[in-house]
Amino acid sequence: MIPVVLGLGSNAPFKGLSPVELLGRSCIFLRGLFFSFSQRDTLFSSVYRTKAMYVTDQSDFFNMAVIGFVNDSFSPKDLLSEIHKIETALGRDRRREIRNGPRSMDIDIELFGKLNVDETDLKIPHPRLYERAFVLTPVLEILPKSADFIDREIFADKLERLPEQGVELYMHFAKFLKKYFPEAADGYKQEFKFG
Repeated sequence: MIPVVLGLGSNAPFKGLSPVELLGRSCIFLRGLFFSFSQRDTLFSSVYRTKAMYVTDQSDFFNMAVIGFVNDSFSPKDLLSEIHKIETALGRDRRREIRNGPRSMDIDIELFGKLNVDETDLKIPHPRLYERAFVLTPVLEILPKSADFIDREIFADKLERLPEQGVELYMHFAKFLKKYFPEAADGYKQEFKFG
């Protein structure tokens, strides 16, 4: 199994669903991608409200991170293809959007195990990972100390060096989980086992 870190974000409603509800829907869709969707194999961060970067004249984003496993036979391109399907199902239309502008759903592959990918349409680790507090903050919230594919200290150091970016806790993971995964909410523990 390959550990994967995803960054999720939304700042536009779609079909009556708020950005936070869209994050919940995206996690439900992601359930089918992860090798196992149990309380020991998938971690969800809390939801953070974040000031928009790059194109600042737009609504705040709601961001979170998810860490899970994909099967060894799953390639980064396979994952990207599935992510694009999820984004499309939740209202994203890449042909009509403004770069870094409003979107109903954005899912980025931040890390794919220890793999490095440098292709035109896919770069892993994500090239702007270390400049984004809205990614580093939720990842550090759920990153296990024993994660051998990420150096936690590097992530923490990069976050500490960033200027204030307006990242605020919006909804704790337990409340998010209870709302979107009520069957798993009782007795849920953020526990992650590698290998």
